[in-house]
Amino acid sequence: MIVCIAEKPSVAKEIAKVLGANTSHDGYMEGNGYQVTWTFGHLCCLKEPQDYCDQWRRWSIGSLPMIPLRFGIKLIDNQGYEKQFKTIERLMQAADSIINCGDAGQEGELIQRWVMQKAKAKCPVQRLWVSSLTEEAIREAFSQLKPQDEYQSLYEAGLCRAIGDWLLGMNATRLYTIRFAQAKGQVLSIGRVQTPTLAMIVKRHFEIKNFKPEKYWILSTIYRNVVFSSTKGKIKNVEEGQKAMESIKGKDFTVTSVEQKAGTEAPPRLFDLTSLQVECNKKYSFSADDTLKHIQSLYEKKLTTYPRVDTTYLSDDIYAKCPAILQGLRPYAPLIQPLMGKKLKKSKKVFDSSKVTDHHAIIPTGTDPSTVSITLDEKRVYDMVARRFIAVFYPDCKFSTTTVMGAVEKLEFKATGKQILDEGWRMVFGGKSESSENSENSDNADKEQTLPAFEQGEHGPHEPTLTEKQTTPPKPYTEATLLRAMETAGKTVDNEELRDALKANGIGRPSTRAAIIETLYKRQYIQKVRKSLEPTPTGIALIGVIQEELLKSAELTGQWEKKLRDIEAHKYDSHQFIDELKQMVCEIIQQVMSDGTRRMVYQ
Repeated sequence: MIVCIAEKPSVAKEIAKVLGANTSHDGYMEGNGYQVTWTFGHLCCLKEPQDYCDQWRRWSIGSLPMIPLRFGIKLIDNQGYEKQFKTIERLMQAADSIINCGDAGQEGELIQRWVMQKAKAKCPVQRLWVSSLTEEAIREAFSQLKPQDEYQSLYEAGLCRAIGDWLLGMNATRLYTIRFAQAKGQVLSIGRVQTPTLAMIVKRHFEIKNFKPEKYWILSTIYRNVVFSSTKGKIKNVEEGQKAMESIKGKDFTVTSVEQKAGTEAPPRLFDLTSLQVECNKKYSFSADDTLKHIQSLYEKKLTTYPRVDTTYLSDDIYAKCPAILQGLRPYAPLIQPLMGKKLKKSKKVFDSSKVTDHHAIIPTGTDPSTVSITLDEKRVYDMVARRFIAVFYPDCKFSTTTVMGAVEKLEFKATGKQILDEGWRMVFGGKSESSENSENSDNADKEQTLPAFEQGEHGPHEPTLTEKQTTPPKPYTEATLLRAMETAGKTVDNEELRDALKANGIGRPSTRAAIIETLYKRQYIQKVRKSLEPTPTGIALIGVIQEELLKSAELTGQWEKKLRDIEAHKYDSHQFIDELKQMVCEIIQQVMSDGTRRMVYQ
């Protein structure tokens, strides 16, 4: 008998249907030589400190650092989990072979490996790697099973992540709680990704709080109902500005040059999980966790592909499947009709196998969405994914940019305008741009003005004005901008290609960032004020007392994340990673205990 183990009952049901395992039993499906069972996500976890050593049961400085000689796993204490595990254990010990059908990623590999280890499975194991739950995709994946050993580095990376989180989280949380907690029962939770993320929010809070606005003036003039701005830019002295304005009053404005340039704008990139969470937060105020739940549900309902991805590219082999996928999107027939009957566009910004490792970008599967019951919010998320997919096959948007230069005496002025000549892909979004996610000031990113016809040498009266303005503080993080900051380890990056390069050093993984933000809410370290994320007094006090950069630096944490990815790619040794973390934990404990001056300060 071949035992297949999936990560969720809903996924197991789809696999069982394809395999013909149609007989239901308590905890598994059976038929056609297969038994299909499931976990509920994590059934096992790393043992807790007291499971290794009774001395570690008590929170005391003398018990630190807690570094087990060998890490072990245990079943999570839950009656339902224990009952399901007994079923899995019985099936695996009698199996001729096992197929690991866990989610195709680092965490999914770890979940299933731990269960197999706990069940003492001895038979050969193969790995199913599937990117969508359609019948066609599942059948194709079963025809391409690989020995589980080929995914050993994926497991090692996941194991290192779990052990690293245990070492730092268990030791640092106890250390800071014992040393700095000011109320009985207060726990100061420290995490490898959680704490640097909180530190970014606290840092932004103080940048805003301590910001001192500075006045400046902008000189502009209105000529033929068009606002021309002085090329001098910001004028920091009002007397200088007034002098400049007086010097041009009553004198003609002369157009010195008119330049028109044709340009093109490519369709927006396909979604990875982070960009989808960013866009859903901006458009619908969905939390990162809400978006993840919606897209996970769409995946399980076979409408979209695997969601926990960090690439915006498709592998080249997907191109041949795209016409069929498009034809399945019946509610979007008017948008798809112009693409039919001709060869689909194949852009290197969309199809590039070298940019795809485990999974490709999130796209529709081609299942008709009108045949599946989905919620309003799921429909909104699906619509965003579907329109992005359709748009990449449309032509570029064509526009004309006009730059008009003018002068009054020796002062130069400039006005620019943009005119859409051919909407191209913008038709998919009703003529609007969908590529404004890069800008924190996205409300203003898409404003376009069409200028009247100007001729070089023309001149006439104008109305100059001197406008007083002041510099503005940085904006508080929203979930959208925080996700981007986590992706780039705190660096503000608008350019998509540069952002791609920084992803390797981002903190957390696409699948875990929503959970990190939710943990910060749960610990009451941050709160939401309208859409802004603000640190609480407890969060501010905690970061204030942490002086070890290793604990709160997004850049350093990003370097650890890079090592975890390198372990997965066979470029870094897993034992070296764990040894480095052990050394770091010891150094942190020594530094904190040797500094008697620190205390929690609530602001």
